[in-house]
Amino acid sequence: MQRSTAKRRVATAAPQAAIVLQAPGGRDDRTRFGFALMVFMRVTAAIWIGQGLLQWASVLTTGPDGLSPFAALAPAAMVAAVFFAVVDFIASVGLWLAAPWGGVIWLVAVGAQILVLVVMPGYFEHPLATGLVDVALMAAYLALVWFAAQVAEGEA
Repeated sequence: MQRSTAKRRVATAAPQAAIVLQAPGGRDDRTRFGFALMVFMRVTAAIWIGQGLLQWASVLTTGPDGLSPFAALAPAAMVAAVFFAVVDFIASVGLWLAAPWGGVIWLVAVGAQILVLVVMPGYFEHPLATGLVDVALMAAYLALVWFAAQVAEGEA
């Protein structure tokens, strides 16, 4: 029994990478925006690993008196600390791998940080700086993704 042509093409199709930085056929035609996006994602991943470590430190450390500062937090702040501790690490792995889901999880994490800035103003030590950096990073990421997609469409 023979497969249909469409099924054969689907079965033999090569998997697509999340961000293509090399043209088919072995030529190395890197786009400026694709490369810049990859570098941006890797640097942001390193920053987000640091944020995740700080969040876990706030959850797991004890104070000088042996009591946990985490236990003294309001329940909403506890939820936020654990949420950011987990999501920051997941987002950093996805960003480092340049996977599409990494960008989505990272955007969710940044959006959640902005929401926490509005809902719980005392949660972050430097709320204005945190908010401005989050908005700037989000804008830079979206711009790089858009420009990389435009260049990729132009080459296709």
